Amino acid sequence: MSHRPFRAGPPLLAVLLTACGGSDAPPPEDAAVPVSVVTLEAQSVTLTRELPGRTTAFLVAEVRPQVSGIVKRRLFTEGGLVKAGQPLYQLEDAMYQAAYDSAKASLARAQATLVTAQLNYKRTSELVKLDAVSTQDFEDATAAARQAEADVMAAKAAVQSSEVTLGFARITSPISGRIGKSSVTAGALVTANQPAALATVQQLDPINVDLTVSSIEVVQLRRELAAGTLQGAGSLPVKILLEDGSRYQHDGKIAFSEVSVDPTTGSFAFRVDVPNPDQLLLPGMYVRAIVAGGVRKNAILVPQRGVARDPTGATTVMVVSADGKAEQRPVTVSQTVGDQWLVESGLAAGDKVIVEGLQKIRPGALVQASEMRTGAPAANARPETSAAVPD
Repeated sequence: MSHRPFRAGPPLLAVLLTACGGSDAPPPEDAAVPVSVVTLEAQSVTLTRELPGRTTAFLVAEVRPQVSGIVKRRLFTEGGLVKAGQPLYQLEDAMYQAAYDSAKASLARAQATLVTAQLNYKRTSELVKLDAVSTQDFEDATAAARQAEADVMAAKAAVQSSEVTLGFARITSPISGRIGKSSVTAGALVTANQPAALATVQQLDPINVDLTVSSIEVVQLRRELAAGTLQGAGSLPVKILLEDGSRYQHDGKIAFSEVSVDPTTGSFAFRVDVPNPDQLLLPGMYVRAIVAGGVRKNAILVPQRGVARDPTGATTVMVVSADGKAEQRPVTVSQTVGDQWLVESGLAAGDKVIVEGLQKIRPGALVQASEMRTGAPAANARPETSAAVPD
């Protein structure tokens, strides 16, 4: 018995091909391709700049002796907090105490001489009216009384001077803050105004953050402020980021800015005061600060995923034209604001930028646009790059 091979005829073959491949067939050329768009809106955007910086103490005082002597004892705990006027060291003061007592004795002697001179002047002034003493005697008594008064004043000054010197034998803290280690111990000899500090006191609340920015960015920012493109934002708080990237809980404020540019680096320096009640920030730490540079009115922001860049660096977007077709448009962007680009030219409020479905279309293709809901308002975002210095 013979078997003939089965052969599908043309009608059956057409049915099989339709069943197997019909779902992958390309849509008709005049069919609209569904895409998601974002309709651009003009808004106010605060431009900021993230700058590196170092923390420095708000106040620094190096403790030095103002008189010479032997350290009798140390009166503070190294690394602890001290108050302004708190005693830190006590020097041997027997010699200064003796000088003070001697000055007080000299004052008492001068005061006794003054009493005698004043009584003599009083008697002589009465007798000269009766011609019982000569005018010369009266003048001598007057001069002696005035001399005694001057001696008392000089003795009082000597007492004050010796009292100040005696007080310097107890060395106190000039400011409140945290004190470091002591460079001397009990029994050490110290001299007045010696170059080596006994200890250093630093005030850490608030603490300073020193920042620098390129002078080129300073010039650009001031030009934009002068032209009215930007509005000043120097009063906005400065956000601080720690070394691990976490946000510091307290915001700072700009304290001052330099009036000149560093010729060696071409940078412009300014300082930020930051509250530090828990003393989490210590001098010398590396931090980053987000500083407001200005407010751009009527700014246009476009989502980053809707912007394409070619090998030459030119940027383009696909927008929906008035007749419902995809249109490629060149744009100029300057910096990122969150997940969006700040547009300098090429787009305007009301333009519909395609952000999804770009791989399925080409310029001139008919599209069916649906609005895509964006995240948080871009006006609340902070850019990664922009000129940011105080006004």
